[in-house]
Amino acid sequence: MQRTMFRWGVLGALAGLAAGWAPAQTVSGRDAAATVAPDAPAVQVQVPVPGAGLRPPGQGVELARLVEAAWALQPEALAAHERVRAGRARREAASHWTAEPPAVSLSAKSDRFNGRDGAREYEAGVALPLWLPDERARTARLAEAEEGADQGRVAAARLRTAGQVREAWWQWLRAQAVLGQALERLKSAEALAADVARRVQAGDLALVDRHQADGATASAQASVAEAEGALEGARLALGALVATEGLPWAASPEALPCGCAPEPVPTAPEAAAAMDAHPELIALRQKAEVARRTAELASVQVRANPELALLTTRDRSGRGEAYQQSVTVALRIPFGGGSRHEARVASALADAAEAEAQWEREQARVRAQAAAARARHAAAQAQWEAARKREALAAATRGFVQKSFALGGTDLPTRLRIEQEAADAAREAVRARLDRDAAVSGLRQALGLLPPGAQADAAAVPAAPSH
Repeated sequence: MQRTMFRWGVLGALAGLAAGWAPAQTVSGRDAAATVAPDAPAVQVQVPVPGAGLRPPGQGVELARLVEAAWALQPEALAAHERVRAGRARREAASHWTAEPPAVSLSAKSDRFNGRDGAREYEAGVALPLWLPDERARTARLAEAEEGADQGRVAAARLRTAGQVREAWWQWLRAQAVLGQALERLKSAEALAADVARRVQAGDLALVDRHQADGATASAQASVAEAEGALEGARLALGALVATEGLPWAASPEALPCGCAPEPVPTAPEAAAAMDAHPELIALRQKAEVARRTAELASVQVRANPELALLTTRDRSGRGEAYQQSVTVALRIPFGGGSRHEARVASALADAAEAEAQWEREQARVRAQAAAARARHAAAQAQWEAARKREALAAATRGFVQKSFALGGTDLPTRLRIEQEAADAAREAVRARLDRDAAVSGLRQALGLLPPGAQADAAAVPAAPSH
């Protein structure tokens, strides 16, 4: 009972799957046998009309919710707040007047354990690590570059998550469309088998015709079982990404959204602007910037930080003498690092060169991916138009053959062949429709665009957990 309800629930949801065209109207064998008379008018076949059909809530909105749900579970999103804190701390450290926190020293000297003449000396001081020339400014620039690199990594990770959700989403929609077509085929096969059974009993058809009709029904049932398994696998794969318990359609498969409008095709200005702000390219650009700033900082860190010490001393030479107070100012300057400094600079320069080359190669790859995505979208659009035309012709032929078979002018093998051709054409039209919409989604992914409604701000991360 639940499986039957699930099947017809999916059929109802698939009524508007191919948004932009309406399914062709067909007449089952049972209805034809019951209603067609010799003087009945010709069967009217509805040709797909662009803009007709149901228009459920926008798919872009639903897909955006799935992307946000999946992003909230990603390690990069969970660690984003701490990375923001780290970036602020680095910038704050670069704004301090000293290179490191000051250090306090306390000392006491006495002859209590040897001469016992009453000699005493107490010393207190503070040591201030000093910046090297231009080190403070370059450290601040490095901190800003690292903060930008953290944001770039978050944006790139969000885009990768959107790509994974998009792929799983379209796989699930394809599986749902296949199941809907299989259920439609099963419904038609059962009606045809019932009609053939009645005509065999009446002596109009041979028993072998009934066997052929029952075989077609069994084949349709096998297709339904296979499609149900594929749909469940696709649903679980999507649920593993987005944590389905947080979505309204998680509890029952019948409530799953379907037949939604596709993502909008980006215009030429939008595509050009998206390429300039592609998250993956920005992440690599920020990585190269960090490497350059690191090399600049290493070039001035030729030695350890000098240290300015301020000390005060209170002492006496012996018992009965007055304490004397003195102040000491000391400057500690380490020698140069030599080969150690050269190694740090060379390593930083190598990282900068590698990051720059990687950015240039990635830029060429991203542009090639975008061009390929545009070509796939154009091809998918042409395939969908051809498939829609084929479906309309197959539906018209099916209606004529149904009428001819009801009047005895067509044999069962021809009827079964035409039914199969019509089912194939309908399945191909739905697949082409989904492929076209998926190509739009792939184009937006290649351009670095999130689904409409998803947060595009790289700094937008889930709320920090309370401690």
